[in-house]
Amino acid sequence: MTDHKVPETEADLSGAAPPHTIARRHAKPDIREIGGRRLKPATLMMGHGYDPALSEGSLKPPIFLTSTFVFESAAAGKRHFEGVTGKRPGGAEGLVYSRFNGPDQEILEDRLAVWEAAEEALSFSSGMSAIATLLLALVQPGDVIVHSAPLYAATETLIARVLGRFGVQWLDFPAGADAARIAEVLDRAKAQGRVALVYLESPANPTNQLVDIQAVAAARDRLFADGDAKPPIVIDNTFLGPLWQQPLRHGADMVVYSLTKYAGGHSDLVAGGVTGAKAAIDPIRAMRNTIGTILDPHSSWMLLRSLETLELRMTRAGENAAKVCAWLRDHPKVERVGYLGFLQEGSRQADIHRRHCSGAGSTFSLYLKGGEAEAFRFLDALKVAKLAVSLGGTETLASHPAGMTHLSVAPPRKRELDIGDNLVRISIGVEDADDLLADFEQALEAV
Repeated sequence: MTDHKVPETEADLSGAAPPHTIARRHAKPDIREIGGRRLKPATLMMGHGYDPALSEGSLKPPIFLTSTFVFESAAAGKRHFEGVTGKRPGGAEGLVYSRFNGPDQEILEDRLAVWEAAEEALSFSSGMSAIATLLLALVQPGDVIVHSAPLYAATETLIARVLGRFGVQWLDFPAGADAARIAEVLDRAKAQGRVALVYLESPANPTNQLVDIQAVAAARDRLFADGDAKPPIVIDNTFLGPLWQQPLRHGADMVVYSLTKYAGGHSDLVAGGVTGAKAAIDPIRAMRNTIGTILDPHSSWMLLRSLETLELRMTRAGENAAKVCAWLRDHPKVERVGYLGFLQEGSRQADIHRRHCSGAGSTFSLYLKGGEAEAFRFLDALKVAKLAVSLGGTETLASHPAGMTHLSVAPPRKRELDIGDNLVRISIGVEDADDLLADFEQALEAV
């Protein structure tokens, strides 16, 4: 919740947080360890950031469907608005208005931060609204953005076409680039103008290529050591989520999520999130307050439900993916499988995975022998797996990136980024693994 300071005396209450926040701090301390043992995120998801005593003993947080909140006093209202508008550092000390904050959103943000061991987190109405709000907060006309490639097509469109209208330039490097190539691109960007940020996507959508976050951070720190400020490193970690990769530990400053995917996990909501240090998050929060891209209370509540089973769902999906990919790899109609569990020992990708990741994930790229016709026959023949975009849900999904999510990418760039017509992106769910194998087997017979 947003209360950062408990009033020392009764006199302080005139300008402090509203009763809901104050009572929470007094009635139930933030318990993160027991007997010296630090509690795991999976445990904290069951109650962190919420005190049932403040909501009539309700075990689960209610959905707070209100547009505004009553201030305890005029002085309290003034202090909250000083925080919201940035006149006073620290943000709002209480609940103000649902474009700025709300109980469900704050509890959700507390729990999102737990997974990344981050100081702060913000929730947004979609993954793209999170990315757009972040970029609007950090980028000025004429700036340069450095990013890895490929990116989710909408992200690339936002950077190249939308921000490009304001004179923003961009340079990119392949997701699997070595340290020398990364440094060379950053150096060229620095010569072109102010580098606003370095934006990464790892694993890349849809090829599953990993970015060396540590190499990016080292090059950034070296090349910008003489400047007033280093460009922040932002990474979209949607494909692996906090269970299998925690980028803040490896040099990233902020982590972006489409919470629609693994965090939501049931294909029934759309949301986005950003985590990071408070100093990095504050400008993003100020922009969100201005343009109103905060997540709604109902979706926030649904995400609280989903986070309770995040570890269980992702673990089961990961186990299923390992079994399915092992079978697909040897099929005569499969050209190759882009799965992080199959990285060649001693390769750069394997080295990045060893240093950055704790699992192989459950979303992978399947390259069939042939082209679009073969890919379409495979997709149309699926019975258990659903033909739909998105990933990270309880159900298995399959899609055709070249003709769907990355349709807007120019053909030459698709070829450059290995997004071929024979590529099928698959996100494995929590179904029975043998049933999925039977489905893929019969679908491949149609190819």
